[in-house]
Parts: sequence; C-alpha cells; structure tokens
Amino acid sequence: MFRTALRNVLAHKARLMMTVLAVMLGVAFVSGTLVFTNTLSRAFENSSAQGFDGVDVAVRPKHQAASGDRVGSTPDLTPALLAKAEKVPGAASATGVVSGFTALADKHGKLVGDGWQSMGGNYWGTEDPRYKLVSGHAPHGKGELLIDSETARRTGYGVGDTVRLSVDGPVLTPRVAGVFTTDDGNVAAGGSLTLFDTPTAQTLLGKKGTYDEIDVTAAPGTSQSALKAALDKALPAGQVSTTTGEKLAADQAEQISASMSGLRQALLVFAGIALFVGTFIIANTFTMLVAQRTKELALLRAVGASRGQVTRSVLTEALAVGTVAGAAGLAAGVGIGAGLRALLNSFGASVPDGPLVVTPGTVVAALAVGIVITVLAAWLPGRRAAKIPPVAAMSSVHATATTRSLVVRNTIGTLFAAAGAAVVFAATTMNTDTGQGAMGLGAVLLIIGVFVLTPLLSRPLIAAAAPLLRLFGVSGRLARQNAVRNPRRTAATASALMIGLTLITGMTVMAGSLQKSIDKMAAASIRADYVVSMANHTPLSPDVATKLAATDGVTASSPLRNGASRIGGETEFLTGVTGSAIGELTDLKVKQGRFDVSGTRIVVDADRAKEQGWKAGSKLTAHFEDGKQTTLTVAGVYEGNEMIRGIMIDDKVLTPHLRAPADMQVLVRTADGASDATKDRLAKALGSNPAIQVQDKQDITDGIAKVFTLMLNLVYGLLGMAVVVAVLGVINTLAMSVFERSQEIGMLRAIGLERGSVKRMVRLESLVISLFGGVLGIGLGVFFGWAAGELLGTRMATYELVLPWSRLVLFLLLAALVGVLAALWPARRAARLNVLGAIKAE
Repeated sequence: MFRTALRNVLAHKARLMMTVLAVMLGVAFVSGTLVFTNTLSRAFENSSAQGFDGVDVAVRPKHQAASGDRVGSTPDLTPALLAKAEKVPGAASATGVVSGFTALADKHGKLVGDGWQSMGGNYWGTEDPRYKLVSGHAPHGKGELLIDSETARRTGYGVGDTVRLSVDGPVLTPRVAGVFTTDDGNVAAGGSLTLFDTPTAQTLLGKKGTYDEIDVTAAPGTSQSALKAALDKALPAGQVSTTTGEKLAADQAEQISASMSGLRQALLVFAGIALFVGTFIIANTFTMLVAQRTKELALLRAVGASRGQVTRSVLTEALAVGTVAGAAGLAAGVGIGAGLRALLNSFGASVPDGPLVVTPGTVVAALAVGIVITVLAAWLPGRRAAKIPPVAAMSSVHATATTRSLVVRNTIGTLFAAAGAAVVFAATTMNTDTGQGAMGLGAVLLIIGVFVLTPLLSRPLIAAAAPLLRLFGVSGRLARQNAVRNPRRTAATASALMIGLTLITGMTVMAGSLQKSIDKMAAASIRADYVVSMANHTPLSPDVATKLAATDGVTASSPLRNGASRIGGETEFLTGVTGSAIGELTDLKVKQGRFDVSGTRIVVDADRAKEQGWKAGSKLTAHFEDGKQTTLTVAGVYEGNEMIRGIMIDDKVLTPHLRAPADMQVLVRTADGASDATKDRLAKALGSNPAIQVQDKQDITDGIAKVFTLMLNLVYGLLGMAVVVAVLGVINTLAMSVFERSQEIGMLRAIGLERGSVKRMVRLESLVISLFGGVLGIGLGVFFGWAAGELLGTRMATYELVLPWSRLVLFLLLAALVGVLAALWPARRAARLNVLGAIKAE
C-alpha cells in the first residue's frame, strides 16, 4: 500500500501539482505573515533599544514626590556629584550624560527622522568610549558637532559641511566636525543623533551645568552589585537612585515588550487569520481530492485492502505532499514577507529599518501547517472514503452529504453566529477598556458561525443572481447549477475572500469614521487658523509665542503653557493662556458659568470638574512651584475633548511662579486666514526652524490620521496577500472541479455546447462564487466597523459612522476581478478537453 500510495502521487502529475500548490499557498500565507510580523516587531523593538555595554551603574536623579501643598521636584546631577561618584572605591570612570531633542535639517531643509527620533547629546571629552569616531575629530564649542554614520549616509553630509539645526530656539548653523557609529535604536529606526561637546550640549538642551544621568564603569575585579552598593553609600540617597547595567537592560527589555504588546497582539491576529485561511484551503483541496478518487479507493478495497490501509495510503500521500509543499511554502513566505515590507514602505509608511527576521518558530509553524495540517486535513476525507462500501463507491463518484450531517452543521453554525452577534451587541454598550475583549470574542464566534453556515447561505444568495445569469443563456444556467451543486466546495472557495474582505472593510469603515470625527473635533474646538508646536511634541521656548504675537498679520495668539500646582492636596497641571485672546481662538461649549480667563478666574473641563466636585463659583487655593499660593475662582465649566481639556488660567498669573516656562502649543489667528502664504510668513518669522511645525486644522487632522493610515496600509499589505491566496485558491478549486467534471463537460460538448459557452460557464461560476464571498465579507466588515465605532463612541463624543460607499463598491469590484482572473486558466482547460476522452474519463 505504501508503494501504491507513492506511485499514485507520481502518476497524476497535474493533480499532484494542484494539490502541492494549494498546500504551498496555505504555508506561504502563514510563514509570510509570521516573517512580516516578526520583522516589523523586531524593527520597532530595536528602535527603542539602547546599548548598556559601557554602563556598570547608572546614577539618576530621584524625583521628590509632592506632599501636602508642596509641588514635586527633581534634583540636579551636578559636576560635584559626578566627581564624588568617580572617586568611589571600585569605580574606574564616570561619564556625565546629557540628552534631548535636536532637530537636524537635511539638505532640502526637511527634518531628519520623525521628530521623536531626532535626538542630541554630548560627546565626553576628546575620546568618548560610547561613540567610535570613523572620521574627523571631537567637537569643540557651539560651531561644531558630530553626526552619526547612518544620518551621514542618508543626508549626504560629511566632515566640513555646514548643517542647520535647532532645539527650541533660533536656528544654528554648526559645522560637521566628525562622523561616529552608534548602536542607538533611534538611529536604526531612521532617526538621527547629533553630539556636541558637553558644555554646549548642556546649554542647548536646557541642562546648563547639570547632567541627565551619570554612567559609572567598574574597575577590574569589581562587580556591578558591589559598585552599586559603594555608590549608594557615598551619594545622597534622597537625591539620586542607582541601577546596575544588567538591571537597566532587563528593565528596558520589559518596557519594550510592554509597549509592543498591542502591536504584537494585532500582528498575531493576522498570523492566526493566515493559519485559519491556510488550513481550510488545504482541507478543502484534500476533501475534493479524495472525492475524485473514491472509485480508485473502492477498487483497492475490492481487491483486499482494509479500511486502515486505505486511510494510511491517503495519509502517506498527504505526508509526501505536505513535506514538499511545506518547504516550498516556507521559501515563498520569506519572499512574501520581504515583499510586504517593501510594499508598506512604498505606501509612505514610517517603518524602522532592520533585517528580515525568520525565527525558529516561523519555520516550525510553516512545517506544521505544511505537514501536520495537511495530514489532518486528509485524515477525515480519507477515513470517510474508506467507510464507503466498494460496490456503492464504484457505482457513484459523488458521495452526497446526508441530511443529518447538514442539519448538525447548520445548527452549530447558527448557535455560533447567534452567540457571536449577541456578544458583539453587548460589547457596544460597555466602556472601551472592558468592551475590547468581549468584542474580539464576539467577532471570532460570529466569523466561525458564518463560515460554518456558508454552504447554507450560498443557495439563496447565488439564487439571487439567477436573473442576471439567465442573460447568458445555457452557460449562465449551468454556472448557477454548478455553483450550488456542491455547497461545501463553494463555501470553502469563497471563504478565503470573505475573511480578507471582512477585515479590509471593517478597518476602512473605522478609519473613515475616525477621520471624520477628528475633523469635527478640530472644527468644533479650535477657531485659530494655526497651531504651532515642536515636531516631537516637547515644550516650545516662550520666545516662540513672543515672536508670533509680533508677526505682521497676526490678530490674536495664545500659548498653552504648562505649570504644576497643588490644589486640595493633589497635583494639578494648569494651562496658562492669554486670557484676553483665548476665547477668540477656541470654540468650546460652556456647560456652566462663562468662559472667562482673566485675573484669578479659571475655566475647567467638565470631566475634571465632576471628578473634583467643582462648579462655577467654586474657590480653589493653588500652591505653585515657588512655594507661593493664590486663590482661584472657577468662572466656567466647558466641554473638553481629546484636543483641548484641563484647567485654563491666565498666563500672567501662572508664569511668575514657574522656574522654566515652556509652551506645548501656540494658537494663532491671522487677518488673512489659513493659506500657504500665511503659513510661510509664520515659518519665516520663526527662522524656518526645522524643529517647529506650523499647522492649520487640516494639517492637525492629517497628522493624527497618519496613525490610522499606517495601520490601514499595514492591513492592506497583509490582506493583499490574502486576496492573492484567494485568487490562487479559486483557480485551484475550479481547476480540480473541471477535472472532476471532465465526463460531464465532455457530454455537454457532445450534445452541442460550444467551446466559448464552456469557457463562459466556468467564468460565470467563478464570478458568482467570488461575488458571494465578497458580499459576505463586505457585510460582515460593515457590521464590525459599526460595532467598533459604537465602542469608540463612548470615549470620543464626536464619533460618527461613515460608510465609504466608493471603497465598498471598489471592494465588490475587486471580488469580481478575483473571480474573472481565477477562471482564466480553468475555463481554457475545460474548453480544450477532448470530447471522446472526456466522456470516457473516470
């Protein structure tokens, strides 16, 4: 039987190639998704990574928590502390570390990196062990800096070139003194790192005479724990904390893992979808394969083979096919993973650089799908075929499903679908945090239920296309009958497309709705023409607000200046604004009192007021950073949103109490309104600073929407592969269906059906099946998009469901295109069948 199984595999080369193709597609889908997700995950992890090889113990300032009416503060790390740390027994050296945001412009004046990835720091002395110089020399004074080798490669800067950069003040034009290498994750992610000598870095980054961290290296023979203990004993415990390099590395790994958990879970969902799609493509193929061989297997039974031997012969064939196809699918998946990353970058998505990652888990998963799932997929149809009596099998190739099996399947599908829909509806009434898990569970149950019910749904939905199919005469009628003749095969063929379009449609509906909601939020809360902020969303220098207020054409402006205070024993962050202008620059709905920010009058958002029990007229005593206090009066309560919320106070009251005033944003209104010319005028007033961005309302919403666009492009990239798999899966299923119906097609040709009509019949059958999958997928996607929106609406008051009808029509046309393309080769093959040979086919 073993030799028979192997001979059978090699004897039917066309069938073998189609089976191997189906398995390879499933494996490639799974392995390609895993390669892509692992590569993406590793790239983002590396972008947050920082090397600690040269750090044995790090000394950092210990934040002094607020207590009573005192506002918390952070002590400084001074040169005196550094000298003391360096003299501790067991210490070999100590390095003062200064870091912060530095905006470097490329040769076209554009910011290098994505804002948060553009960093600056200090080069310690004339030879810093953290950074290896590959050319040039150490920087000296404000007129020199170092750039990393990756930034030099990307921008074309070299030693001696003059660059433009800024921190939060005027634009500087230093000269590149040298180029260095670094293991900084931000650089690997596409950002930049610029280094100055220590005094210059301290001045530019607002750390004059102090450090952000002191890194201490241990002398030979001294362990990290021993050095930490010595530093703890020598340094003031109330001002600093010490951490070993090993602990820093472990903490960083844990933080990166936690920050990546959301992305990793999303990517694992796609991997699970890939596994699901790949599994049922393989199972569907082997079910058809065994059905076609029913007579052959019955003949083996008739000449003495036992049921077990027949089943094992099928499993042996599946093992051979799975092994070959698994290896081929893994190789194809690696290529697909690389292609998806290139596709995502071509969409303009900001994805960190990094190597292609093929983990042992990916290899195991690919081989498991190729071998284990193939064998399991073949076991049930093989066992079913072995149970058919030889005489019955030889008299009928098709073993139709029993009424009992269909009732059981439909009952199970109905229960799953009903339970899933109920859970999804229940989740829409929950808050965002508790409803996410419930909605995910409901979505899985509903998709499984619809998948199980697809054979039942295929008949009425395909029947709805009957009037259109009649226009194609005999070919149309035969196509409809072929599509509903084997509902399970039709359902399995359409399901791959259904799942892909469900996710694509759902994400598209959510992205469009969120974009509309953000647009409404910006329009409803901001009257200002422009919002000025730092590219990395760090605080602006107060000089920016002063320069903008003095710019020609500016009719009103106000900073949004942050300051900490203690009110009622709790830390409250106040937003200092220009009281006389803020009402003209915002359009916030007042729920109590009036919007009056002048003198000691403040306004509070409704959520904070409710939480603290404040209302219009309430008197509050605020204790500031400098230890002084002021009595404030709540003039009004307004309805806040994700863009503007908190406690607003006149900056004339707040600023005198702040040690280092800094603005998060500046709102600007101009006489000419928003225009390119006005934006250019404001940018030039700020020195065309690459660190500062001037945005109108559309820029703001587009910037927020970039996050959704990136996610949507990621979904399109991953599920684009699902569409390709669906196309090839439909081709494979149709080809095997044509092979199965060779005798029937021969009879149709013999009684006068022309070749063109045969082609049309197969194409229409493919088109109907693909549109069936498309309608189900789009319907489910719209439902999930609506449900997710209802859940988000509990947190975003301006959320509004938007159905992108043009995109939905495009997706339906895409499903139709899948059907047309998938039918090209099977239709041509069916039309070219030899009539007499087909009639004699078994």
